[in-house]
Amino acid sequence: MTRPGLPKLIATDLDGTLVRSDETVSAYTHEVLDRVRAAGIPVVGATGRGPRLAELTRNDIRAADFLVMAGGGRVVDQSDPAGPMVLRDERLPADVLAALLADLEAAVGPLTVMVEASDEHDAPLWGDYHPSWPYQDAFEARSRADCLSCDVIKAFVRTADHHVDELLAVARQIVPPEVATLTQAGLGFVEICPPGVDKSTGLTVVAQRLGVDPAEVLVFGDMPNDLPMFAWAGWARVAVSNAHPIVRAAADEVTLRNDDDGVAVYLDRLLSR
Repeated sequence: MTRPGLPKLIATDLDGTLVRSDETVSAYTHEVLDRVRAAGIPVVGATGRGPRLAELTRNDIRAADFLVMAGGGRVVDQSDPAGPMVLRDERLPADVLAALLADLEAAVGPLTVMVEASDEHDAPLWGDYHPSWPYQDAFEARSRADCLSCDVIKAFVRTADHHVDELLAVARQIVPPEVATLTQAGLGFVEICPPGVDKSTGLTVVAQRLGVDPAEVLVFGDMPNDLPMFAWAGWARVAVSNAHPIVRAAADEVTLRNDDDGVAVYLDRLLSR
């Protein structure tokens, strides 16, 4: 059950939650988020998107005071008039990733691997081509050696023989959490992040900066990579109705689909009650 009054911080996932299937955010959603900020409640965009997509992310959630990106690995304070300030920037060492991939392939067979190595604007992912990857215009085919030539923001893996949730479960049995954080965000790939990196630890950076207790935070999400912030936030955890079943089960409430502006509808009612 939600608490009376209003939360002191609101964080929302973007793709599949705030952003609609046509990759747009409605004028209604922007207007409601502006009203949230006008009510004195900071807004956080919490996304798996890496810093190379910061401009797109700012456009999709223009009211955001903070961005938690790369699944928690990059945290940006946008509230300073002097310009954005990076509060957290985590990387996964190349040698750790190489050993991890070898262990995974020994267990599950050949992997399709992509890495996010650069934080430059619109930088491509590197790695193995796969037709299911939805953003082919931001991809560059490169060898495994190239992919492991530097520390990475995040890696993506899949196999031909495993559903993503099955591969995630197997990978979590093989890769200890102190080596890497494993999750999936609805793209058909298991995502490999630095250890200790998830949306909850990214939001912790924001909450500590603002002096907000997690019990006063409202969050919205749709995919397993949102579960850490669902476990962390205490005011309410809200899933959109198109969310993964495990996320709906973890939610206090379920709002309308992303395509029906479910986050904005929930917040509009909250501000109006």
